[in-house]
Amino acid sequence: MPATASARAPRLSRRDHRTLALAALGGALEIYDFIIFVFFTLTLSELFFPPEMPEWLRLLQSFGIFVTGYLARPLGGILMAHFADHLGRKRMFNLSILLMALPCLLIGVMPTYADIGYAAPLLLLALRILQGAAVGGEVPSAWTFVAEHAPAGRRGYALGFLQAGLTFGYLLGALTASLLAELYSPQDILDFAWRYPFLLGGLFGVIGVWLRRWLSETPVFLALRARNAEPVAFPLRRVLSEHRPALIPAALLTCVLTSAVVVLVVVTPTVMQKSFAMSAGQTFALSSVGIVFLNLGCVLAGLLVDRIGAWRALAIYSLLLPLGIGGLYASLVGQWGPVWLAYALAGLSCGVVGVVPSVMVGLFPASIRVSGISFTYNVAYALWASTTPLALIALMPWSPWVCVGFCLIMGVVGALTAAYFSGRESLQMAPDGASA
Repeated sequence: MPATASARAPRLSRRDHRTLALAALGGALEIYDFIIFVFFTLTLSELFFPPEMPEWLRLLQSFGIFVTGYLARPLGGILMAHFADHLGRKRMFNLSILLMALPCLLIGVMPTYADIGYAAPLLLLALRILQGAAVGGEVPSAWTFVAEHAPAGRRGYALGFLQAGLTFGYLLGALTASLLAELYSPQDILDFAWRYPFLLGGLFGVIGVWLRRWLSETPVFLALRARNAEPVAFPLRRVLSEHRPALIPAALLTCVLTSAVVVLVVVTPTVMQKSFAMSAGQTFALSSVGIVFLNLGCVLAGLLVDRIGAWRALAIYSLLLPLGIGGLYASLVGQWGPVWLAYALAGLSCGVVGVVPSVMVGLFPASIRVSGISFTYNVAYALWASTTPLALIALMPWSPWVCVGFCLIMGVVGALTAAYFSGRESLQMAPDGASA
């Protein structure tokens, strides 16, 4: 969008700000429930698998259970998206957070391997699958909900702010883990304190459900229902039959977004403990710095989207991604400057996380928007996020620069996607926020 158009964009009203804040905060609490698992992967690997199992295998299986949550995303996301396009965005928005909170609470009270043997990891796996299904419905619904509430010319900022809220859930997880590492000894955490963050997640879920009761249905969905007696019978079928050109860029950009999150939030904290001998407390503190600046990066990226357009902003942040991650690993491997500063700059460079939603919501018309986003986002996210953490951790002994090379490849993918698809008329956002 040209600068002159951006200057004339309407300001967000007080109601818009309240809607955005409630959506972002509720999303943060839900993402906390999903991501807290990764901060206690090492602890859970000791609690839920046989003690005689090699440490590397326990860790690998724990990560396997974590990424299974990603594999469950498509089923839950597609089902919830179908009803979001039929019954409204708000109802599924509320249901997803409830389905996330209950498993988190149950993990906090469940028995371990010492209590029930192999039933413990199987039960943990089942709960992670349910959480994955819930978060599969949360993200597409959240993007659509916020985009359809925001006035034209301010969608980039609104979606960037929402992404900052979602990534704030990662920060809540890191801060909780850091606080526990300060308050309790490693043995205390193994004995009982590991349960506290999961119980807290259950409480967060209740708060999130309560917060979202104040949200209203989106004007775009209400307008659709006012114009049409019946919704699209099978939204996903229409996506696959009439909007296939949008599936490729949507899937590619999901992989770029996923890669930034996986490297910054999931893999690097584990690598810092296992390969660079950092303590859990130090790792969680550094992770928190990175996530704070990721939040800021998402907002700045959203402002840039409103200023120059989503595709151009995508190209810029795709190129920034490998630069920031490269600086972080240069600090870790070669001790080039303070790690906290490098982590902060890496967080800012991952602002592509705040750009991708602005592209995605413009790829599909409003009548099938949630289904279109949910299908491509969740399938691509499930395949990519379930394999990349394991692959990167497995390759890390080969070279500490693996994550940097990986982000370089994904940055090129994002930039080429922006260059190739940005000029296609069939993929341009119409004035009302739906694809033409």
